[in-house]
Formats: sequence, C-alpha cells, structure tokens
Amino acid sequence: MSWIITKYAITAAVVVLVSEVAKRSDKLGGLIAALPLVTVLTLVWLYVENQPPAKIANHAWYTFWYVVPTLPMFLAFPPLLQRYGFWPTLAASVVITMVCFGLFALLVRRLGIELL
Repeated sequence: MSWIITKYAITAAVVVLVSEVAKRSDKLGGLIAALPLVTVLTLVWLYVENQPPAKIANHAWYTFWYVVPTLPMFLAFPPLLQRYGFWPTLAASVVITMVCFGLFALLVRRLGIELL
C-alpha cells in the first residue's frame, strides 16, 4: 500500500510542479508540460514493478500513436478560449480530440496499426 501512495505522491507532485511553473512563466510551463513526464513516470513504474520488457515497449509505442491526434487540440484551444471562454473551449477540445483520434485510428489502420 505504501508503494501506491508513493506513486500517487510523486505523480501528483509533477502535476503541481507544472501548474506552479506555468503560473510564473507561460513558456517554461508549456515546455515542462510538453515533456512526456507522465509517460516517463509510467515507464519507470512499469519497470520497477517488474513488468515484461514487451509490455513496457508496447506502452511507449502506443503512447506515441495516441499523442499524435491530440496535437490539433492545442492549436484550436487558444482562439476558442478567447471567443467562447474556458469551459466551452475545454468541451470543444475534448470533442476535437475524439474526432481527430477516430479519424487518425482509421488512417493508421491502413498501415497495420490498430489503436481501437
């Protein structure tokens, strides 16, 4: 149980760190948020918990393919935020991401990559 609490504490600390840095510097906060910190932590947790190398490698592989369709949301968010406010923009961003993911999954299926 203490291991799970440790994992939660470290992971939460990363999120808090990013939000605190972002309050002080948009650019530095964005840079830190863009780093694959959650993925790196997940890979570490999987390794420390003695998961097979194939499972760890698959996590990294699928993370790459799942990140790509999220990128349009980051481009749409700033102009939508200025026009519609935070909550509607956040909802629209979720929809944009879901649509992009669905279309991207259909596209990469042709390459033999099954995301769904």
